[in-house]
Amino acid sequence: MSDAVLGTAQQLGSRALSWLRASAHFGVLPDTTVDFADPDNAYKPLGETALAASLVLREGVGGPAELSTARELLDQAWGQLRQGDFLFERQLRHPMVTDPVETYAHFVRGGHRHPGLDRIAEHLGGLASTRAVEMMPNRRLGVANAHRVIGSGDRGDWAAMAEDTWLGASPEPWMIDWMTGYNMTHTVFHLTDWGADPDGLPEPLADYLRIWLPVWADVWQEVAQWDLLGELLIVDACLPEPVCDPGSWDRLAAAQHPSGLLPRDAEPVTEDPRQAFKDHEHTAVVAVVAGTLTLSRALGGTWTEA
Repeated sequence: MSDAVLGTAQQLGSRALSWLRASAHFGVLPDTTVDFADPDNAYKPLGETALAASLVLREGVGGPAELSTARELLDQAWGQLRQGDFLFERQLRHPMVTDPVETYAHFVRGGHRHPGLDRIAEHLGGLASTRAVEMMPNRRLGVANAHRVIGSGDRGDWAAMAEDTWLGASPEPWMIDWMTGYNMTHTVFHLTDWGADPDGLPEPLADYLRIWLPVWADVWQEVAQWDLLGELLIVDACLPEPVCDPGSWDRLAAAQHPSGLLPRDAEPVTEDPRQAFKDHEHTAVVAVVAGTLTLSRALGGTWTEA
């Protein structure tokens, strides 16, 4: 990767991280009785912000300002979840759901622990009932990776879980659609623990992605689906070496607003900052993760020189 591309990736991620910090007050939990069936509540955005912050801290390639901001965001989100009590109560009341463990893993990665969550994650991770919960194959990988990060439970057969995914079937690449694209990216994220272990991606899957990932990135870049393009660039950072056109970074950076907001697509962005946070928070998280992992893989030796 050229210095120019790495500079663009770093700047994109840094600006998005600053926007998340400036907008964080729009993503607070109103109380401790959130309706978890409501996809628009603050629970999911808190977890996504925690993911981004934890990866900034794990990789350690940001400057002092970025590392300080990431720590602030992670600690604020942990406080919003009552230092883990919120997740513990959610898991205790609904033992078959997986989101508390998946969310908790981000905080563990960033240094936070909750003894009750550790115990219940270990217990539930060993039950046949919870291992047999029916879910999308890429989501099953997400749960397994969360247990891997936490250090709990039976993580299962990684090769078999990978084969069960759409990507694991080495499918006809032209059949990919928008939702399948997101599912594919998360298969890669969880197999590699967000780029920490590129060798966790089976070689046949890596070979398939070397051919088709650049094509998919071009397609969604052309239609200005910036959120999905960012996720595809995260996949690029999880491979042993990058394969996407470096120009994709310039297109993504050109779409970013001076404030750091990165639109999810080509639709107009509302002037209401609260609604803008609701609409584009996920894309900012994607930008932070993509920029961080791209810079880290280039500096940390998991990529070879092009």
